[in-house]
Amino acid sequence: MLQRYSTPEMVNLWSEETKSKIWLEVELSALKSMETHGLIPQGTYSNLKNKVKEIDTKRIAEIEETTKHDVVAFISHIEEVAGDAARFLHFAMTSSDVLDTAFAIQLQKACDLIIKELQALLDEIEKLAKKHKKTVIIGRTHGIHAQPTSLGLIFALWFAELQRNMKRLLSAREEISVGKLSGAVGTYRHLSPEIEEKSMEILGLRPETVSNQIVQRDRHSAFFNAIALCGASIEKIALTIRHWQRTEVSEIFEPFGKGQKGSSAMPHKRNPIGCENLCGIARLLRSYAIAGMENVALWHERDISHSSVERVIGPDATTLLHYMIRRAKNIVSNLEIDTEQMKRNLEITKGLIFSEDILNKLILSGLNRQTAYTLVQRNALKSLQTKKDFFELLISDREIVERIGRKGIKEAFDIEKSLTHVDSIFKRVFENGKRKDKKLS
Repeated sequence: MLQRYSTPEMVNLWSEETKSKIWLEVELSALKSMETHGLIPQGTYSNLKNKVKEIDTKRIAEIEETTKHDVVAFISHIEEVAGDAARFLHFAMTSSDVLDTAFAIQLQKACDLIIKELQALLDEIEKLAKKHKKTVIIGRTHGIHAQPTSLGLIFALWFAELQRNMKRLLSAREEISVGKLSGAVGTYRHLSPEIEEKSMEILGLRPETVSNQIVQRDRHSAFFNAIALCGASIEKIALTIRHWQRTEVSEIFEPFGKGQKGSSAMPHKRNPIGCENLCGIARLLRSYAIAGMENVALWHERDISHSSVERVIGPDATTLLHYMIRRAKNIVSNLEIDTEQMKRNLEITKGLIFSEDILNKLILSGLNRQTAYTLVQRNALKSLQTKKDFFELLISDREIVERIGRKGIKEAFDIEKSLTHVDSIFKRVFENGKRKDKKLS
């Protein structure tokens, strides 16, 4: 099923073949380090490496049917292939030395694939933001028309939030980039911290600061939480597009391909299925974050209650977020934006979206806030009830005209005022923000 949702690179990363190759890399790095420190004979590392050209995952599965232990099955297969050259394979190590170190490498590589796609999505959103910096759209709070805003500003908000997700993913990648060769309960009874350090250096990891039998799962929990948060941000984008695409709104639409069908029964339907799909996947990612937190508390030096969970959430969470980002990029880069409909929607409330401007002018004229609010609200409610133009009602209200005049009322209806500070906000997002990110990296 995962193959349907991701690229060959991500699918291959979580395959049995790749997992076995990484396990072998961990074992070989340990041998090389032991050899460097004089613990085992010179040539051990190269002899084993030269002997093992291929790993037969089917054979490993056959052995595991008997052993009921995946690492033992792996070691047994390598011994079958390499013979005496495998004498020191897994010497003084425990299964978690291999499993946790290899898992860190897989999560690293998965995160790199995710980050690459996230950067591509950020690039697309930045283009949209700059293109529509001065495109006016109605802003909505509680789903109700509030005040005009800039469509580009909405895209800039998405960009800034996804940048924060980028930082979290980079931080999470750093946090899980640790491995261990500290042995059965983490005391280095048979190996040394120096051997571990050299092995981790070969693999591009850091040694766990202090371990028991495993790398501590708060690290992994942070990683899965970062994934869930990124998924939630993409869900927010998708949910907004879904609202824009509603029949009553019809401002912005996700792409609809040639030959695509919206409904088996209703030929007119054009449903936002891509965005709905993203909203659904985000729920799964949140559940994986919870599972990751449940893995933190284990019995004493370790149990394996976390193991079965990670076999699912490791490949699933990374693969699904990778897919989400790629699908979101396709949607965002092919949005259909109806600016004329956006203009029509700005006029639906017959000017009520400028009510705060009138309120503020009345306050500045000397009225207390509650009195001013009552004056504006009575005209607003009348407009809603009678469908009369808000501006016309205001200029017919003697108390308001006496306070701010017809000119003041007209000034309040200046839609361009909503764009006054868009440039400075964009500078924060696309100039100052990028400089700050560079310093952090």
